[in-house]
Amino acid sequence: QVQLVESGGGLVQPGGSLRLSCAASRSIFSIYTMGWYRQAPGKQRDLVATITSGGNTDYADSVRGRFTISRDNAKNTVYLQMNSLKPEDTAVYYCNSNPPLPTLTWGQGTQVTVSS
Repeated sequence: QVQLVESGGGLVQPGGSLRLSCAASRSIFSIYTMGWYRQAPGKQRDLVATITSGGNTDYADSVRGRFTISRDNAKNTVYLQMNSLKPEDTAVYYCNSNPPLPTLTWGQGTQVTVSS
């Protein structure tokens, strides 16, 4: 099993920025396409950004142009740079492979709250 630990969330004003990190427990992480997901209260968990093992990225329309996903395979870590944050970005953010695989254990997530 690969354990995932998300960090970097917090409270930020609209228009602000945050950088999330997701650390994996094993180097096998580097072969996976990884994704950042988010889940707002009462809603399903949605995929917002993906990055392949080769570094190709894709984004949900709602975050394209504002969020940037990246990875450092040497550190077994994937990042999500979030700029121009909006209240509707408020959610718990998780990382996992895309699609999620049973070999990667969902972490606790990191709470992002965008509010004035």
